[in-house]
Parts: sequence; structure tokens; C-alpha cells
Amino acid sequence: MAKEASFQVIVLGPTGGPCEDKVTGILVRSTSTNWSPDSVVAVDAGTMLAGIIRLLERYIPGSKDDEGILQEGPFKGLELPHETAQANAAHVFRELIGTVLITHPHLDHISGLAINTPILEAGSGPKTVAALPSVLTAIKNHLFNDVIWPNLSDEDGGAGLLTYQRLVEGGNSRFGTGEGRGYVRACNGLLTKCLSISHGRCRPRFYPESGTNPRLGSTVFAPDQLLPSRAISVDNADGSLYSPARSPRLPPSNPKEPLTTTVESSAFFLRDRHTGNEIIVFGDVEPDSVSHDPQNKRVWETAAPKVASGILRALFIECSYTDAVNDAYLYGHMCPRHLIAELKVLATQVMNVRELDNTDQKRKRENSDFADRDSNVSPRTKRTQSNAGQRGRRIEGTSEPRTRSNLRDAFENLSESPSSGYTGYTEGADPAGDLPTPNPVRWADADPLPLAGLSVYLIHIKDYMTDGPPISDQILSELQAHGKEAHLGCEFFMPNPAEGIWI
Repeated sequence: MAKEASFQVIVLGPTGGPCEDKVTGILVRSTSTNWSPDSVVAVDAGTMLAGIIRLLERYIPGSKDDEGILQEGPFKGLELPHETAQANAAHVFRELIGTVLITHPHLDHISGLAINTPILEAGSGPKTVAALPSVLTAIKNHLFNDVIWPNLSDEDGGAGLLTYQRLVEGGNSRFGTGEGRGYVRACNGLLTKCLSISHGRCRPRFYPESGTNPRLGSTVFAPDQLLPSRAISVDNADGSLYSPARSPRLPPSNPKEPLTTTVESSAFFLRDRHTGNEIIVFGDVEPDSVSHDPQNKRVWETAAPKVASGILRALFIECSYTDAVNDAYLYGHMCPRHLIAELKVLATQVMNVRELDNTDQKRKRENSDFADRDSNVSPRTKRTQSNAGQRGRRIEGTSEPRTRSNLRDAFENLSESPSSGYTGYTEGADPAGDLPTPNPVRWADADPLPLAGLSVYLIHIKDYMTDGPPISDQILSELQAHGKEAHLGCEFFMPNPAEGIWI
């Protein structure tokens, strides 16, 4: 499997807490780079050095060959220049990780970045931290600000151990061509494109020490530079004190308080430069069906042609809770019923792409047949037919002449016409009131099923820290049952941090 894979993924932290040593952190590399310098990208950095050390300790020193190359485990094939797991983990962080992609600025996704960064002093240059502008603004203002943590960046008079790369939401169209248009370099062998997604809602608040009036706003930062505070109910028992990301929206207790705003997160498309294959790694994300700012559909529309063509191989997406959790206590996260609903939207888009492609192929065959018949007609007859067509040629079932513009409009309207067969939706809508409901019956007998060949890896599991079976087992079981009922065709996996994932 490793020989045929385009990617290797190492999930350092598969949870969303509450244990601090296994929160979100993922390493990705192209298999074509063979552990060369700057060949690994980290997606989120809640856990970094701690996770790498934990994995290396399982295999050092017994699994190294005479040349110091590791023979087992997720870092198999990596040449270890040092004796201890700690020293080799520092080597991986300094030399192999080229860029750290941050999906959003919550602590369980950035704490490792802050704690680990000082060891870069022994390296050869700054580490790139890439994210959407709002995420980097939050990190600058609220983490590397010489208050919560020293300013280790190369901006605002900092130490220069980190450098910020502000990504263009939706991709930068000035870069790349064809399928790779809009993608930018993530590390050696990998390109990336970032789409914004919603992680729920929060109420903007300004703190007394800032000397600002909450009704007037900040005198230091512009409104778009301030990240709102967000409180979490740890035991999920009572969220009445906090309403950061709950749906439906609750009116503010004080009518003069600012309106709630969206917590911006990210979905990173990662593309292997060698094969053109792709995966998506999501940050924390809420379902469109309960969101006040639905954005996931944009991701699925972008992903669908890639799934249909076999380019997109895997999703890494959160599923924090079981179906027992009520929507009001999801706090901007997913549970199995909602993740399946999102994947149904993707499946619908994939079927649309397939059917549109089949229509294109049919038209090409018909045009080819017409061209073959036309080649046997004399030039004089062709001129007569052409003149007649210009005078009275009309679109079938209409009274309009068949012009190039009419054909284009008719073709584009296929996806909107209820009778065209391209919508794939049942009548009615989901709780958001504006998103059509996918219809799994439409593809129940499809061969292959719409998401066949797609692997879905579950991350950001919220561990309940109780006796009994792991909560991840229940989440996986619920997803598998829902997925089978929905005839999706994808496979669900709970990643094992001790094993590398080959895709």
C-alpha cells in the first residue's frame, strides 16, 4: 500500500481534549520526497514535539539499521541523526517540517506551536506559519504578543523564529494551471488551497484592561483585528451561562451588546505535486444545517469533481461527539448524524458531476455521428441547409431560434431545472431553511456508489475520560450505520497515532 500511496499522514493528536498531550496535530508528506528537508507540512499544532517523541520512543533504538534508518512505525524510512527520541524529534521539527498550517486559533490547535518554537533557535531559519489573515491576526494579538507568550515572529519587533504567510481564501488564482490553479506551495512536494468554514458563533467582547467601551469598540485594534472570546461547557451539562456557538441563535441578554459573529476555521486542500492526488484536512467545523453562516457546501462543490475523477482520496474531518449530544451543545462541532448529512451533500454534488459528464459524452457522440453524416452531403446542399437553419432553426420545445447564447443558457439551466434530473434533491429543506435535502434513494443503486474510494478519517474526538469503551468506538459505529443506510460508499476510520496512514 505504501508503494502505491501519494501521501503519508501521521496523526499526532486525534482528540479535541481534555487531555492536553493528544490534541489536534497532523503531519503530511508526499511519498515522492522520501523524508527530505522541508518535505513535511503540519496541519495544526496543538500537539507537535510531544506527539513526535511519543512515536519515536516506541521504536528507538531497536528498529534502526546500521545506517540509522528507522525500519518500523510511522516514521519508517527516516534517517535518525541522533540517539534519543527527544533529539530526533527536534530534528524533525527544525529540518523536516517546512510549514505549519493553522486552521483556527483555538488553544487545542496552536498550543504546541507556542511551546515548541524556542527550539528553532538552533535551526537555520524561521518556520513558516500559514493561515487565513484572521487566524494570523488572532495569533499575533492574543498569543505571540509578549503577554501570553513572547513575540517569536518576525513582525512587530519580534524574535524572528516564525514568519507569517497570509493565505488567500479560496486559493490564489495567480498561481498554478489546470487542476492546480489557485494552489500555493505548502512544503516540498505538496501544494495547498484554503477555504473558509464556520466553527460556530460567538459574542464579541472587549476586556476592561483594554480601556475600551464595549459599545464603542476598541481604540487599539480595528474591529476585524479582534478575535472574540468563547467559553466552553466542559461537562456538556448546562450551557445556559454561555452561548458561543449554539444554534438556534439566542438573543443577547443585553440588547445593546454587539451581534454575534462567526468563528472562522479552515479546510485545507493538500495536493501532491507528483501525482496530482489530493486530500482535505478540516479544522473544527459545524454543520451547515445549524449554522448561521453555512460554508461547507462551497467545500463540497470544490471537492465533488475531484471525488468523481478519483483525484480526491481522503478527508480528515472532526466528529467530536456522539449522536446523544443535542444540537444546542455541539458548540460549533460535528456529531455522526450531521457529518453524514454533510457527506450526503457531497454525494449529491458527485452524482451531479457524473451525470453532467455522461451528458457531455452523449453529446460528443451525437455530434460525431452528425459530422459523419454531414461529410456525405454535397457542398451545395450544406449551404442550403445552413441558410434554412439560420432562418428558422429553433430549440426543441420552444419558439426561440437556436443561437449559441441560447444553447449555453439551456445547458447551464440543466442544473437548476427540477425536471432535468441534476438536482438530486427531495422537496423540502433542512432546518437552516435554505439548503435542499439530498436524496440517497437517487444513488442507492449507483455503481459505483457516489463516495466509493473515499476514506474518511475522524479527528478531534472529545474524550469523556470515563470508564468503559472509548467514546471513539461509539462514534465510529454510529457513522458506519448511518453511512450504510445512506448508500454513500465511503469508509470511515479512526486513525491510530502509532501507525502511519498511506493514501
